[in-house]
Amino acid sequence: MNRIVRSSAFTLAFSYVAFGIGALILFAAPLWYAWQVTIQDSRTELLRVDTQRLAEVFAREGPSGLKAFINTRVGMQIPGERILLLTDPSLHPVAGNLPEWPRVIPVEPGTYTLPVNLAGHHTKAMFVHTVLPGGYNLLVGRDQTLFAPLTTRFWYGLAAAVAVLSIVGVLGGLMVRRALLLRVDNIRHTVLAIVQGDWSHRLPTKPSSDELDTLSRTINGMLDQIEQLLHGVRDVSNSIAHDLRTPLAELRSRLEELSLTRPEAEETFAEIDAAVVDVDRVIRIFNALLRLAEIDAGMRRSGFVAINAADIARQAVDFYLPAAELKGISLSYRGGPAGISGDPVLLAQAIGNLIDNALKYAGEGGQIEVEVQTLADGRVRISVADGGPGIPDSEKPKVPTRFYRGDTSRGTPGVGLGLSLVASVAKVHGGALELADNHPGLRANMLIAPGTVWASGAREGQPAEAPSKESSAELHPESVEAS
Repeated sequence: MNRIVRSSAFTLAFSYVAFGIGALILFAAPLWYAWQVTIQDSRTELLRVDTQRLAEVFAREGPSGLKAFINTRVGMQIPGERILLLTDPSLHPVAGNLPEWPRVIPVEPGTYTLPVNLAGHHTKAMFVHTVLPGGYNLLVGRDQTLFAPLTTRFWYGLAAAVAVLSIVGVLGGLMVRRALLLRVDNIRHTVLAIVQGDWSHRLPTKPSSDELDTLSRTINGMLDQIEQLLHGVRDVSNSIAHDLRTPLAELRSRLEELSLTRPEAEETFAEIDAAVVDVDRVIRIFNALLRLAEIDAGMRRSGFVAINAADIARQAVDFYLPAAELKGISLSYRGGPAGISGDPVLLAQAIGNLIDNALKYAGEGGQIEVEVQTLADGRVRISVADGGPGIPDSEKPKVPTRFYRGDTSRGTPGVGLGLSLVASVAKVHGGALELADNHPGLRANMLIAPGTVWASGAREGQPAEAPSKESSAELHPESVEAS
């Protein structure tokens, strides 16, 4: 019982019943007052009409005529229907159904509602006292208890309405509680299954789209995101373990061989150089992961300044142009000014990763084109297109995943973090990374969301203020090896 009383459904039902009873009382109170006033005025008017009629009889026929009229009327009416009394100037009864003048009624004319003793029982009556010519006193009254049944029925009706409202409210509350408990129980079982590690469960929903269904859909979306993050963490952990194991195993093997064989100095230094390469590979993986974690946490938003994306892309092309010429690849740039608010270091790293990725697959004599364009909706698109083998449509959604390497990239250096970093940089700038076919080759489009503005003093079509010296030094660090 205590559990039912403390349930939210019972509280809601009790509040509803209390509100209903309060509304009923507020409705009945003015109705009762209006009924009382109307009945009271009607009684007073009836008594005054009777008094006026009797006064006319007195004026027309005198005291004896009024006496005969009153006695006749008393004999014809229902006992207790009306109270009639005619007295002489000394208040001695002349005619009527009262044995004497009631002591509680004043001698002054007027309308009174007073308790009196009628026929041996106490009651409450309304009287109209009139003084007739010659000092005669006329008293016309009506017993108020005749209307008591109406008052009783009114209160009975109000009590019945309160009882029905209470019963219906309690039963409705129990039904609502039962329905809510069923929904909550389903949610509880689902959550328990998820807590035990079964992430395939989701909260049940109905097409009704009520509040609980809306909440369930929101929670299901959160669970999908959590499951995706958990799988991502698991995959990243496995990939890190796999990608670190190879260089660390090679490093240990080299050091162990040096320790056992103790070769000549030249061979020793060669093995040391190879070991340094293995260590550098491990450091690059950790640096890339740290940058990705920093970007995902939104920490790099503090470095947002007004920049021209075209300038960043042009500098990236100039930086990689010598490497492209060594491979016999044509690297070109085209595009106009594109003012945004962003982190120049992150954008330089992202564009550098896209160009570096294209250089690996373009092949000798190939072409790479970098383009910066402002779209009609205000977004800025930075595209890097190459003429390489491209990526199958089935693999395009997976490529931005950390440590993912497709079949075409198995024989190339890299750890599968390059495009992941590009996707994270695009996301922190309110955009996304899109991969499309270049026929042949791959076109990687990094979209920057609209809503970015120039800094104070900078105007569209003009470069923003140059980044700081420290930022300029970081514009083109060693890129993360892409997938």
